[in-house]
Amino acid sequence: MQNRLKNNLGIPGWLSGGRYGVERYAYALHRLSGLGILAYFLLHIFVTGSRVGGPEKWESWMAFFDTPFFKIGEFLVFLAFAYHGINGIRLILVELGFLIGKPGLPAYPYHYSTLRQRPLFVAAMVIAAVLMIIGGADFYHMMR
Repeated sequence: MQNRLKNNLGIPGWLSGGRYGVERYAYALHRLSGLGILAYFLLHIFVTGSRVGGPEKWESWMAFFDTPFFKIGEFLVFLAFAYHGINGIRLILVELGFLIGKPGLPAYPYHYSTLRQRPLFVAAMVIAAVLMIIGGADFYHMMR
């Protein structure tokens, strides 16, 4: 007989984010997606600057980047842009105090702003997921 623990949290337990909370993982992913976008931006500047070397240099770089490996990379950059953009809008709304309510007195039972932010976070991630699916379908049709 195995000692099994019953899951009393249900679906809300899936959205809780574990030990640190889902907002901490969103923060880490926001930073990573920002670094990925920065790396793409620097590569884009480098390749665009190769036009100075003439049409042959430009076409050699374009031939180098026209591989399935870089097509997958372009899709990952799109995913990073979609997540980073939507999450950035959410962060702006939270930092400006919209959609999280007015601050209250610190009296028991405490009302945490994270509990007010969670529906906004879920809505932002659903919008980002829809954008990613639509963009993924577009990339799939481009690759065929």
